Amino acid sequence: MKKMDLVSGYKGVVGLVFGNENSASSEDSYVERLLERISNGVLAEDRRSAMTELQAVVAESKGAQLAFGAMGFPVIMVVLKEERDDVEMVRGALETLVSALTPLDHVKGPKKEVQPALMNTDLLSREAESISLLLSLLSEEDFYIRYYTLQVLTVLLTNSLNRLQEAILTIPRGITRLMDMLMDREVIRNEALLLLTYLTREAEEIQKIVVFEGAFEKIFSIIKEEGGSDGGVVVQDCLELLNNLLRNNESNQTINLLSALETINLLIVRGSEADPGKDAHKLTNKTVLVQKKALDNLLMLAVESQWAPVAVRCAALRCISDIIAAHPKNRDVLASKVLGEEPQVEAALNSILRIILRTSSMQEFLAADRIFNSFCEKNPDGQTMLTSTLIPQPQSMSHAPLEEDVNMSFGSMLIRGLTLGESDGDLEVLRIELEAPMPSLGAAEPLMHRMVRYLALASSMKTKDGTGKAGYVQLIILKLLVTWLADCPNAVHCFLDSRPHLTYLLELVSNPSATVCTRGLAAVLLGECVIYNKSSDTGRDAFSIVDSISQKVGLTSYFLKFDEMQKSFLFSSAKPTQALKPLTRSTAASMAEIEDIDDSDLSDKENEDHPLLSSMFDKHFVDIIKSLESSIRENIVDVYSRPKSEVAVVPAELEQRNGESDKDYVKRLKAFVEKQCSEIQKLLGRNATLAEELAKIGGDGASQSEQRASGALDRVQVETLRKDLHEASQRLEILKEEKAQIESDSSMYRNLAAKMESDLKSLSDAYNSLEQTNFHLEKEVKALKSGGSSVSSPDVEAIKAEAREEAQKESEAELNDLLVCLGQEQSKVEKLSARLLELGEDVEKLLEGIGDDMGLPEDDEEEED
Repeated sequence: MKKMDLVSGYKGVVGLVFGNENSASSEDSYVERLLERISNGVLAEDRRSAMTELQAVVAESKGAQLAFGAMGFPVIMVVLKEERDDVEMVRGALETLVSALTPLDHVKGPKKEVQPALMNTDLLSREAESISLLLSLLSEEDFYIRYYTLQVLTVLLTNSLNRLQEAILTIPRGITRLMDMLMDREVIRNEALLLLTYLTREAEEIQKIVVFEGAFEKIFSIIKEEGGSDGGVVVQDCLELLNNLLRNNESNQTINLLSALETINLLIVRGSEADPGKDAHKLTNKTVLVQKKALDNLLMLAVESQWAPVAVRCAALRCISDIIAAHPKNRDVLASKVLGEEPQVEAALNSILRIILRTSSMQEFLAADRIFNSFCEKNPDGQTMLTSTLIPQPQSMSHAPLEEDVNMSFGSMLIRGLTLGESDGDLEVLRIELEAPMPSLGAAEPLMHRMVRYLALASSMKTKDGTGKAGYVQLIILKLLVTWLADCPNAVHCFLDSRPHLTYLLELVSNPSATVCTRGLAAVLLGECVIYNKSSDTGRDAFSIVDSISQKVGLTSYFLKFDEMQKSFLFSSAKPTQALKPLTRSTAASMAEIEDIDDSDLSDKENEDHPLLSSMFDKHFVDIIKSLESSIRENIVDVYSRPKSEVAVVPAELEQRNGESDKDYVKRLKAFVEKQCSEIQKLLGRNATLAEELAKIGGDGASQSEQRASGALDRVQVETLRKDLHEASQRLEILKEEKAQIESDSSMYRNLAAKMESDLKSLSDAYNSLEQTNFHLEKEVKALKSGGSSVSSPDVEAIKAEAREEAQKESEAELNDLLVCLGQEQSKVEKLSARLLELGEDVEKLLEGIGDDMGLPEDDEEEED
């Protein structure tokens, strides 16, 4: 009854609009019959067929759409509500709704004619229960149900935006269900994205809820999946949705800047897979962004806007780093930028360095430092430009606060930051070649020597709260020195100018209280003093360095330091720079806490646990160390296996003896030299072999067993054994399969033998029955004879003989067949027995019990007798 009331209501509304309440058109009748079959049909297939026909006619005819709007919605809603188990029926119902709500543009008609599809949309959107029912279908497992449901909702939003927005706001978890669809399969995700784009237009409350449900995170995740700026219409829909969420909505604008900066990042940062075509697009984007003054705005946010949150400043600094990376023109633009207003103007790079030197935020320090990494990478002109400013500041400025003088050069600020003494050691300086300053009233201490002194002092440095050693400082200074000496003979010469430097490094390599990475980097630094050593001075040449290592540390222990460092957490966990996670309200709130992170909060993070090290000791630096290690091993082996010099030493006893002829003297000298040369060659050969083994092993005698296990020979042996074991396992599996097959065949033949035995028993029973019949016939014949009948009796003996002959023929035929079968089976049994013996099976045990009942027929015979 309720269904009929709804139909009447719908008819009334449509009739008032179109003035055709009692229309009896053929289409109306056809649609009504189909709805009747769907509503009251008994056979499921007939109802599904009617639904398919209804969808087809509604998709092609405005009249059918009009008729459906008049009486079809209640029927379809009942199907969607009560027949969820019939997936095909629900799919058909949703497809029919999509067709009924979609305007038919291809059907010609008057321009001012009211569209039935729009009327249907209005009718359906009036019922909040219907919208709630549709949203509940998004939880169904069937892909097409979710897909068609989203299509229905999208059409409703397109044609009746305001009413549907109001309806969805009143439905509990309505928007949550829609947001969940963004994490569904691609087709559904794209449909949900389009729907949300319509839904969030000029709807502030919906915008707030969508953002609260993690819209920003999901939007940027989709943009990345679709290729960022290289994406197509999906990326356009994402950006439109993003604009909807931010436009005229102050609460959502709390992360407006962060979202914009992340959008810039997506436009300029290359993906994980190298693609020359995409890389070209990224470079073009960088060029266009700088041309459009994006760099100026980024500098304003990162450097000049002290009111900006730390999270925004860090994001802006990272964008500056990315926008100049691998782009020479943009690097030059950054180098030429000045900030501030006259007369207090300052180069942009100086302002960024000032951030490094003054910030208390580790994240801001790393983000600013990243700019200089991008600026100097493969940029010798930029390196030279920065290095040229490395001059001491005027005496009048030596004690002035760093923030008070904007006229200080880049190099002066850097040197001052390194030598203030109040620094806690957060140092990472670009690779530079520094000429010693001209001496004034005595030789000034070279900056490199100052850094080595700081390295020695760092071992006893306390943290600000005085609770422990700031061990990470040594690692940072060692990285500076390793980078400084790399491929720079002049720096190596400067380093070795002071004999205590070498002594300190030898002690640091052997220091058991130093961290594994500290000893390892000290070993690398010693190795650089060998491979980049061009000195011929005694005590400072490569041979002397190797000799000192051999005597003070031992080559075995020295090479072991490399292996220990490579196994350390700091080096083994080094990875390329990871992209930041997309932003959400929660992550934005947590990013606000960045301002509270300073060095005082890191007092308990010593040695390799310090967060600064995980950024500085990245995969790039670890790869450099590995490359240096290979060269160091090779060069030390070479130096260790050749003589220091070709200086000839003639002992006094080799002088010519009195009375010794020149010929004998020359002969004696020649024999002596030949003997010495032979011994030297043998010694050099042993040294070379020893050094090569040490370089390969890199361990001491106590760990030889472990080293042998990791050697190339052992790896080959282990691999061979593993291969043999795998082959043996395969052969064992094959034998198991063969054994199982044989056992199966054996069981089959046992069953066949039992069947034949049963057949023989049946044959014996038949023979006995025949004998009994013959016996009874003889008795009947005797009785007839004794009765003295005058009637001529048949030839009983002839009958008996004929019957016996027939029975004997049948028995012989069956017996022959059985004997043939038994012969064949006996042959198979013999073969199977032989195979079972090969597999170790007890054949007698398997055949035990077969044939035990063969005597049963005889027993029966005796009982009958």
